[in-house]
Amino acid sequence: MERTKILVTGGAGYIGSHATVELYNAGFLPVIVDNFSNSQESVLGGIEKILGVKVPFHNIDCNDEEALRAVFAEEGNLRGVIHFAAFKAVGESMVKPLEYYRNNVGSLLTLVSVMREFGVEALVFSSSCTVYGTPDQLPVTEQTPTKKANSPYGATKQMCEDILQDIAAVPGQTSRTILLRYFNPVGAHASAEIGELPLGVPQNLVPYVTQTAAGIREQLTINGDTYDTPDGTNIRDYVHVVDLAKAHVVAVQRLLDKKGETIETFNVGTGHGNSVLEVVQAFERATGVKLNYKIGPPRPGDVPAIYADVTKATAELGFKTSATLEEALASSWKWQQHLSQR
Repeated sequence: MERTKILVTGGAGYIGSHATVELYNAGFLPVIVDNFSNSQESVLGGIEKILGVKVPFHNIDCNDEEALRAVFAEEGNLRGVIHFAAFKAVGESMVKPLEYYRNNVGSLLTLVSVMREFGVEALVFSSSCTVYGTPDQLPVTEQTPTKKANSPYGATKQMCEDILQDIAAVPGQTSRTILLRYFNPVGAHASAEIGELPLGVPQNLVPYVTQTAAGIREQLTINGDTYDTPDGTNIRDYVHVVDLAKAHVVAVQRLLDKKGETIETFNVGTGHGNSVLEVVQAFERATGVKLNYKIGPPRPGDVPAIYADVTKATAELGFKTSATLEEALASSWKWQQHLSQR
């Protein structure tokens, strides 16, 4: 039986590569678009090793409308899109706001225009819990008011959501969209063939943890210990990247089945939070490796604590995470060791 084609923008990235694997395992044919601005070509080899096949790939920038249009024309019969292609580092966005607005908002506008031209209706948009800003109450539900973003990165996600909501509000629209607001992806594929692959100094906690454990970094700096949390460090909802990838598969199928509303929003997380210190301790338990760390100043743009209420995703998508924090961190360590052996 012919596989249903799904375009995966940013498919060589961290979450995109895992979503590509899970899409293929679920019977779809993922088609990757990526320009390696925040990924490496070796990821395609990792995907091929896992699946035993090469998935279609196009090296283009999603802001390039002509190039994107050519992909849609060449592939033909694309049934849906998962849009991951965006810059994603909170700290970096504070010093490169223009680049973030141009890339993140611009690529969505280009993509939606080309989708409309080719009659592709289904879109899963990679959003973020950053749209909630600093929430007044925890956990956050999909009805929690969005507040002024703490960073340009968060602002771009809010803008993109607003654009998609405005499009969906036009009578007679045939487009169908699911906004997945996810929390903090961690971990790697069980094969250790793909995982989080930061270019340069890691912007996220777990790669810094694993690189410190491997001796690549001398010391882990924890950004602040005076937040209004039980141990003073930031609290986040850490979700295994494979669980997160599976949520995208469920979302795509829901769109193709034309279930639900024209546009829907779902939180994707575990439903509970862990502090940075708890992550450090969980990593040490999972791996037996002691970490050298110190406390540093807070990082601009960071909210003290945020974690998800996942009731809606469980009830309407039938989706729940399954991996524990220790399992996720153990897979991250296995991936780091694999990288060190290259």
